[in-house]
Amino acid sequence: MNWGNKLLLAFIVFGAGMFYLVYRSVNTDYQLVEKEYYKSELRYQQVIDGTSRANGLISSVELANADGVIRLQLPPEMKNKEVTGEVWFYCSYNEKKDKRVVLDINEQALQEFQQGFISPGNYTVKISWSAEGKSYYAEKLLSVL
Repeated sequence: MNWGNKLLLAFIVFGAGMFYLVYRSVNTDYQLVEKEYYKSELRYQQVIDGTSRANGLISSVELANADGVIRLQLPPEMKNKEVTGEVWFYCSYNEKKDKRVVLDINEQALQEFQQGFISPGNYTVKISWSAEGKSYYAEKLLSVL
């Protein structure tokens, strides 16, 4: 094989490599945390205020995963109060696994979810709720096997 053929082979390998990289970059699925990131950023002060209010309570939000049930326990101050809010099971690496659920606690400030409700994976559970005109916010990590 003379140097001309080697040079032609090098150009073909280089071109095939470039074609492969362009193909991979076009078919890569990029997911953003939020579709409207700027609007969410403007509302972030509410998250900061809610977190400081939640940290000021006697105890924190508890999230337990046992016996095939995920138990969400709000602090004791929320017992026997009218609480409204949302629970967001956020999966950082796969948007399709995310679940948003309306917070529906009982008089003991407890809500239970069946483990089959969400797919196995690692989640950041974002809990935002309101009681007596005050908003609260907490985040907990959850691993579902």
